[in-house]
Amino acid sequence: MTEPFAQPTALAHVRVTVTDIHRSKAFYQQLLGTDPAIDFSDQVDEPGVLEDRERFYGGSVFRLGDQVFGLRPVAPKGQRFDPDTVGLDHVSFVVGSVDELHQAAARLDAAGVEHGEVTDLGDAGMVILSVQDPDDINLELAALTG
Repeated sequence: MTEPFAQPTALAHVRVTVTDIHRSKAFYQQLLGTDPAIDFSDQVDEPGVLEDRERFYGGSVFRLGDQVFGLRPVAPKGQRFDPDTVGLDHVSFVVGSVDELHQAAARLDAAGVEHGEVTDLGDAGMVILSVQDPDDINLELAALTG
């Protein structure tokens, strides 16, 4: 008989590595429309913080419903994200409606943040709004329609 195993039902959290925590935190506050639930970015320059798990490596953490999205500020200045290498391709955040996508686009416009068009993916059952973060990480806001 096969032993039972834990079968995941959702992602608990995603954390991305960033080059400048202050710039990235401000961007994600604008994109997500909320402040971090946990924030040690004010301590990022203190000795040992970048290695301190209890202070979230000097990063910021956003609560998104039952899930968590974090920023870890350890990438070298000038480094850029590349979706064509092994690892992350993009992160997609679910929103409640297509109207919320249009509201997000207006909020990004007001902040001077470039983004794609609100796009219906047809048979995929979602409408998306694409944007790049300050380190060029590919992001989507997605409204599920199917």
